[in-house]
Amino acid sequence: MFQPMPFAGDPLDRVSNERHDESWVQEQLRDSKSRFLPLWRLQAPCADGDEPRLVWTDGSALSHLEDGGQTALLGLLDGVAHFVLDVSELEEPVTALGFQNTSYSDVRALATRIPAPEAGILAHARSVLDWHRRHGFCPNCGSKTESFEGGSVRKCPACNASHFPRTAPVVIMLVWRGERCLLGKRAGAAGNRYSCLAGYMDQGETIEAAVRREVSEEAGLEVDEVRYFASQPWPFPSTLMIGCFAHAASDEIEVDAQEIEAARWFSRDEIARVLVGPDANLDVTIPERVAIAHHLIKAWSESGPAGAK
Repeated sequence: MFQPMPFAGDPLDRVSNERHDESWVQEQLRDSKSRFLPLWRLQAPCADGDEPRLVWTDGSALSHLEDGGQTALLGLLDGVAHFVLDVSELEEPVTALGFQNTSYSDVRALATRIPAPEAGILAHARSVLDWHRRHGFCPNCGSKTESFEGGSVRKCPACNASHFPRTAPVVIMLVWRGERCLLGKRAGAAGNRYSCLAGYMDQGETIEAAVRREVSEEAGLEVDEVRYFASQPWPFPSTLMIGCFAHAASDEIEVDAQEIEAARWFSRDEIARVLVGPDANLDVTIPERVAIAHHLIKAWSESGPAGAK
């Protein structure tokens, strides 16, 4: 059975209708059963030990913050409200919040260490909190905006504009032909790291058109078939990775140095060896399993584009 990508599988009910009622949201904030995930400078609290889990707190955490801090309602689970809370103003959040055996960690590092449902919640929490940090002022008139509807919208009291969180779609594709696949190395990539080609979708563009355009721009190849594989929320800050297999109509690569540093074909056997671990003969690495690129490469290595949905 296909397993959710890291950061996918958020189990919370986002209660789109209930959150329109401001009095209901305030009731959830005051409810002693409600849970708060206190992010500190976009890092997450995690219990130390062999089985790391996210560490939540109750509403008492709000008293440690000026004006109660920025909150956003993530959703309900078994009738209990779950919020994200920005505690970045605290110098020592672990001490201030009374946590034991807890440390703050980078969200990317936690994605494959904590249970999959928690990683899905964390993707939502980081993205929405980062959006609030970036949208404190109205892009229409420059006035300070205010959070409403459980943090799902910011409104401007000066010009009455409403601003909503946005997700940027990115196509990421494993280009293949015969028994080989094409991977690219981006400028500045760590070591000799090769990965799938990828790029942001343009306005008015389909997924298939974006895949063809990006492959043409980066590697000079024509794509004659595009097949969807899977998608992944990527909360850095808020994108949706749309994974595809792309069949190349030819072998000749023409790399655009402004897009990527290098590109090369890899045999299925070479990919299988790299997936096992570092290979001295290849001196190449691929993304770790936190990234959808890893799963695209692995699926092609094991079953080819037949792994596409």
